[in-house]
Amino acid sequence: MTFSLSPDRPWTGTPLRRILNRFEPGLWFPIGVVLALFVVFSLTTSSFATLRNFSAVSGQAATLLIVCLGATFIVLMGSIDLSVGAIVLLTGAVSVTALNAWGIGWLVIPFAALVGGGLGLVNGLIYTKGRIPSFIVTLGTLSVFSGIALTLLDGRAIQFNAPGLETISIGQLIPRLPNIALWAILAWGVVVVIGSRTRFGRYMYLIGGGEQVAQTAGVPVGRYKLYAFGLSGLLAGLGAIFAVARLGAAGPSLGSDLLLNSLAAIVVGGTSLAGGVGGVHRTLIGVLIIAILDNGLNLMGVSQFLQMIIKGLVVIAAVLVSRKANAGQVIK
Repeated sequence: MTFSLSPDRPWTGTPLRRILNRFEPGLWFPIGVVLALFVVFSLTTSSFATLRNFSAVSGQAATLLIVCLGATFIVLMGSIDLSVGAIVLLTGAVSVTALNAWGIGWLVIPFAALVGGGLGLVNGLIYTKGRIPSFIVTLGTLSVFSGIALTLLDGRAIQFNAPGLETISIGQLIPRLPNIALWAILAWGVVVVIGSRTRFGRYMYLIGGGEQVAQTAGVPVGRYKLYAFGLSGLLAGLGAIFAVARLGAAGPSLGSDLLLNSLAAIVVGGTSLAGGVGGVHRTLIGVLIIAILDNGLNLMGVSQFLQMIIKGLVVIAAVLVSRKANAGQVIK
């Protein structure tokens, strides 16, 4: 298991060198990419390095970060979840419908978390009990969840009726920083602790590093895989309600970009698709890379089609760099 700090490394050299030596070497490449993108876009467009744009980017990246946190555990244990965007869409549709029909107000937040968690458990149960590859399971539920959501929405956007609910996302307790970004950072901090300090987090690394070895060591692999999918769905559900509050409605396009962006952010951040390497602490950096890349290219007027090409190349490059850094890994 890896984490951003390594307390067993010797304290040698200058104080700055000592501090740098304690950080995980694999973090320096994605951090360098973030800095390079910031410099490039700051020089190429005058509207990038502004407080107004910072506020916009943080709001856009927050939903992606929340959704990626749970999905990172899925990748970390050597599986994959293609349905996170569909869970966001269906949870958003169900939550808005419940808001307008029952007037549950702020209770919609735990309601959305439960809906998302339930959908994640559906994925996990089919995966563990049916012994079907996670790729196939979540590819199927992606279609099922999306179809149910679009039926509920009837192909149109539905606004919610809950005065003041939008402040959880677009309010600003800190000037120029939307509340949704604060929730995302809080969620990241909590999940980092879960990933690094709990049995659940340690078992994710063990399962991803070698499922047979984990079983031999007495790890209840099936149960923890189910937990991982449930947590992924729960966080996707929270991301959905924050996104709905930010947009003011749930529409057919809700979550449509999360499939590619979530996988891209997780992989670019340094979590290996082979499992067992990386973690949620790295996912924040991956989200920053994808968010800055999207925002900078939009400000430069680059077409959506070219942006898709660039993003795909970035993901491929990240995987290649990851494999070179972990030459002994075998892609599952």
